[in-house]
Amino acid sequence: MAKYVELNSSNFDATIAEGVTMVDFWAPWCGPCRMIAPVVEELAEDFEGKATIAKVNTDEEQDIAVKYGIRSIPSILFFKDGQVVDQMVGAAGKDVFADKLNALL
Repeated sequence: MAKYVELNSSNFDATIAEGVTMVDFWAPWCGPCRMIAPVVEELAEDFEGKATIAKVNTDEEQDIAVKYGIRSIPSILFFKDGQVVDQMVGAAGKDVFADKLNALL
């Protein structure tokens, strides 16, 4: 089973540098974040080999959250070759995330 990538300041830039990456900015205390966590895990499996699915714990990696202007969570940023190309704030269904990923592939 594929697993999402946990991002931190040491691996963030390298992970988003090439291809399509979906990054879920979350925190352990955030109810909607916990609600979409199983969806993020399913997407990691569904898009294995096609796109990178990743998460950033905003409590532990505040510098990354500040860099990308994350003010509310969950925030999901979509990167293509290192550039932010789309973003969403709040929980959504798996099909919404999958449609955005497929549009970038």
